[in-house]
Amino acid sequence: MKKSKAVIWMLCLGFFLLTSCQAVLPATSSTDVKAALLLESTVDDKTWNQKGFEGLLSIQSELNMEVMYEENITSLGGVKTSLDALQDEGVELVFGHGKTFADMFEELSNDYENMHFVSLNGQARGENVTSIIFDGYAMGFFAGRLSQAMSDSNTVGVIAAQEWQPEVEGFMNGAQSADDASVRVMEESVGSWDDKETALQILNRMIEAGADVIYPAGNGYHLEVIEELKDKGLYAIGYIGDQSDLGKSTVLTSTVQHVGTVYRLAAEQYQNNELESGIIHVDFQDGAISMGTYSSVIPADVKGQLEKEITVYKETGDLPE
Repeated sequence: MKKSKAVIWMLCLGFFLLTSCQAVLPATSSTDVKAALLLESTVDDKTWNQKGFEGLLSIQSELNMEVMYEENITSLGGVKTSLDALQDEGVELVFGHGKTFADMFEELSNDYENMHFVSLNGQARGENVTSIIFDGYAMGFFAGRLSQAMSDSNTVGVIAAQEWQPEVEGFMNGAQSADDASVRVMEESVGSWDDKETALQILNRMIEAGADVIYPAGNGYHLEVIEELKDKGLYAIGYIGDQSDLGKSTVLTSTVQHVGTVYRLAAEQYQNNELESGIIHVDFQDGAISMGTYSSVIPADVKGQLEKEITVYKETGDLPE
């Protein structure tokens, strides 16, 4: 990856004072397209927002676009103020990092006809709006398959952030799809992406009930859950990113969403006038989702079977029955 030699400079927007800041990362060479990323939090959160920022950097280095980002954008008014400033800068392509931005982009898109908006995991529509949805069911399904195979207690758990998450349903069905029908699958919802205290309370209840493999499906608390499981000598499945570095004997694997790949492909398509409006679904077959590093504690036959099933799914779209 090429690295820009230009100094990254910061221009804080007066409207937000300390709550929002715009950073401009100049391109390594001149292009006609400028792209921007809006984030609900900060780029150094080591989870979801950092992945979005890394995706923006790949657009800068691989497509030679000038890119900008703004942090802590959480309201419709905040989005509008940011878009006004970005429009003045000549930005054409705007990414909203998360489902929250989808509805706001749809509402504001007609006011910014010279911009194209891309959001993740929402249902926004419009002539200049693209919604990219990570299909999470299969990644959850394979996480459930592995959890069942690695459980000594025949009890596994998934800590959901929201009840609607497809990866949670996938996990439960995957864990119960194996030949051994006696596996017990526990599921509780935190009701928030980042309520660490509630997530840990749920974890303790699951451990007390005998669960020894846990899938923390929330990017704001999964690190704390994994650390607790590591302390107790239990297993985890990582979420969103590859968390193998948190404990190679604890994290069996991770369900990885390659945000950077998706952002770069969308930007490249826009650059080539090929980016479609509407809803686009991405999955294993698109290189948007994969399983992360496998722990050495997984028996070779278990790992081999899981990889075989993933290959079949990528080729046919069929999951194991």
